Amino acid sequence: MSCGRSSTLARPMISAMQSIVTRISNRELVGLSSCRAFSSGSNAALIKLLRERTGAPMKDVKAALLQCDWDSEAAFTELRKKGLAAAGKKAGRVAADGLLGVALQQERRAAAVVEINSETDFVARNDLFQHLVSQVARAALSVDSIPGSQAEAAVINLQALEAAKIELNHPKLSGESTISDAVAEVASIMGENVKLRRGFFLSSSTGVVASYLHSSTQAGLARVAGLLTLEPAISDSQSGDHQAELSSLGESLAMHIVAQRPLFLSKDLVAPEALQHERDILTSQALGSGKPANVIDKMVAGRLSKYMQEVALLEQKYVLDEAKTVKSVLNEFAKQFQKQYNIGRFVRVEVGEGIQREEKNFAAEVAAQAA
Repeated sequence: MSCGRSSTLARPMISAMQSIVTRISNRELVGLSSCRAFSSGSNAALIKLLRERTGAPMKDVKAALLQCDWDSEAAFTELRKKGLAAAGKKAGRVAADGLLGVALQQERRAAAVVEINSETDFVARNDLFQHLVSQVARAALSVDSIPGSQAEAAVINLQALEAAKIELNHPKLSGESTISDAVAEVASIMGENVKLRRGFFLSSSTGVVASYLHSSTQAGLARVAGLLTLEPAISDSQSGDHQAELSSLGESLAMHIVAQRPLFLSKDLVAPEALQHERDILTSQALGSGKPANVIDKMVAGRLSKYMQEVALLEQKYVLDEAKTVKSVLNEFAKQFQKQYNIGRFVRVEVGEGIQREEKNFAAEVAAQAA
């Protein structure tokens, strides 16, 4: 297939035949040298640069470069003809919509949640996109993660996750590929910027892992998710005959996490910088009242206590019964089943949180498309 090189058909027949023979010989030599040089830094760098420029899957970038004798501009043109360079142009657009994928593996007492973003809810509702999210979540169960501090979930290594392989089985896209390439392929098919943003992992050796998915489109997919582990106070203790009740409690607490947005597990684990930041704000507010210093100190202390109750999970009012706290719910369960369980780690994830959405100027957008 041509990569845009000049034709020799306008030359006399004999000259053309000689040129063709010469080019075939040269092409063979170029092919041999290219094969030898593929592992060299220069060709690897070409693949990297063209992949970053286009957003196309690595296998397609490599194939285009080989086809075009490592001419990056010609390869770029070939990728554009195939529609594979489109995703790169969209990479600068904000992807703040999307879905969460949650995968549970009860035999390992493990769970993973991943966030994959799209630009619009339209793509998030597409079955190909949802298939991708589900497969990536399953793969995340087996990828290395960075342990979280205190009661936080482990953070999945995104580089390792992108390099992991998945098997897609969808009418529009099937076969094995790396997650990075699969995301790029889906972006090209959907015509939007699609991005694997983050992932978290939780596991328990003797307890349970529970989850709650809010605004769930289908099993394992949602826009908001809460996950936690419930650990026996005695490490070698097993859940025994109350496994169903423990799982139900875990799901209710995961629902609470989604609804109440706790930032820390307990008062003792509130980050010092967060506490100081809140103290500074409350002090400034109290000083405006013009009251004596001793009164201001009491005002700040009281408001700090309320802040702790709002951000510390164990201190929060239980969403299913506000007469109780989460801590008291755990204690009641311990009395009923003669076995104490504590929340080990938890995480709340919401699609698009923390992403600054761009303000769209509809008139400018229409004008740009018409230009």
